[in-house]
Amino acid sequence: MCSVKKIIITGIRGVPAQHGGFETFAEHLYRHLVARKWKVVIYCQEDGIAGPVYQSEWEGVTRIHVPVKRKGPIGTIIFDLKSVLHSLQYDGVFLTLGYNTAMFNFLYRMKGKKNIINMDGIEWKRQKWGRLAKIWFWLNEGLGCFFGNALIADHPCIVDHLAKRASREKITMIPYGGDEVLEANEKILNQYSITKKKYAILIARAEPENSIFELVSAFSAQKRGINFVILGNYDPDVNIYHQKVIDAASEEVLFLGAIYDTDKIRALRFFAQFYVHGHQVGGTNPSLVEALGAGNAILAHNNIFNRWVAKDAAIYFNDLLSLEKAFEKLIEKKSLIEMLESKAAENFLRFKWDKILAAYEQLLLSFL
Repeated sequence: MCSVKKIIITGIRGVPAQHGGFETFAEHLYRHLVARKWKVVIYCQEDGIAGPVYQSEWEGVTRIHVPVKRKGPIGTIIFDLKSVLHSLQYDGVFLTLGYNTAMFNFLYRMKGKKNIINMDGIEWKRQKWGRLAKIWFWLNEGLGCFFGNALIADHPCIVDHLAKRASREKITMIPYGGDEVLEANEKILNQYSITKKKYAILIARAEPENSIFELVSAFSAQKRGINFVILGNYDPDVNIYHQKVIDAASEEVLFLGAIYDTDKIRALRFFAQFYVHGHQVGGTNPSLVEALGAGNAILAHNNIFNRWVAKDAAIYFNDLLSLEKAFEKLIEKKSLIEMLESKAAENFLRFKWDKILAAYEQLLLSFL
């Protein structure tokens, strides 16, 4: 085994986390590895600026900052290519988070680098993408399966999906992890004029595949006596779907915008009467795992991904009619909420970070 344990992480926007689940995961992973004497290098995207690549040290991690003048998807593609090219100078094990630009990973193969790819969800099936984008993701999923020395799937169904394009032996199933939340600052609720256990909460990107229009419409079909708190960016001036969701909302629906403050999110989730999860595709979704960690009762879209994660900690909906009835049950039956909360705590044990991160380290060590 190599005497120096070194990992190079690419594929995310950077740390500290400000953009999503992969960045949050990277924070947990690097802290776990730094504590165990790993040297960690993480590539960070700097949007809207030009200039040379530069380096900083942060919490025991070497951050490589890659300025990218272009924004949006093109900027991300440029960042990924620059990151791969720059990272070729390092020795160690490489961890690529996501396969969206897996075509660039052929460079790791050419240089004999050991590269593990977390394949995330089935991106090319998402409704938000047009035909060209779906073709791009489908091609890169296949290239990731080919170029990666090992693949990580975060859900058994993702393993089965990837096994159609890669050897099952090179796929390791490691789900996303979460923090157990046993307390939070109730005073934070005052900032948003909401009351403990008198609101449902949804934390998700405002996209059709997350069933947000259906959820808002069903909740707003009648007066509920509680609030429906929704976190995420909504820009009705430039996004027709966002406007559609807002137009469907009753006065009991509160759009709080995107919140990245950990303490605020923890409190909003912890004190909710129940958590609402409308994701229709994907693997182990971070927000659903975090709801289990907070001991939330859950209302979730009925699909194989959500059922494997939440199991009996949720009641499930298929359509608007079943969704309206589910809202009624969860609002009116306190005993149902208590039962689901108990099941959430039990089911969360599979997703505790210590288990997840230990599994990652074991895989990384096997490639040093």
